[in-house]
Amino acid sequence: MKDRKILRTGVTGTGIAAICCFTPFLVILLGAVGLSAWLSWLDYMLFPVMFASMGLVAYALYLRSGKAGPRPHGFILIVVAALSALLFWLEFRYALRISIAAVAAVTAYAYYLRIVSARSTKASSDNNKMENQS
Repeated sequence: MKDRKILRTGVTGTGIAAICCFTPFLVILLGAVGLSAWLSWLDYMLFPVMFASMGLVAYALYLRSGKAGPRPHGFILIVVAALSALLFWLEFRYALRISIAAVAAVTAYAYYLRIVSARSTKASSDNNKMENQS
């Protein structure tokens, strides 16, 4: 159950950050409230939050797979920091492309976990059959 809550939190955080990054939702909202001065530094917060939420999704997928494959903790932290640094270094010029690449990386990781989990399940069932035949 813990993995489902982590997954839901990650997907929600990613969705909210993506809506705020790629649509004028916050511009309209903050302008209406009178906090439009905050808009100048908002991207410096929203993109790392979005990448961290995607990292949370990747970790939840790892937990849901039954902890198949190597532990991703350090790798997820490195990728989140690298994507945020790359985005700042490029001055947000390729923000959409980098974000799409991050989504593709999480999707590829989910596919990898599915394959590894299926292989370990199959190997486990083959071992049980061999023991029963002996």
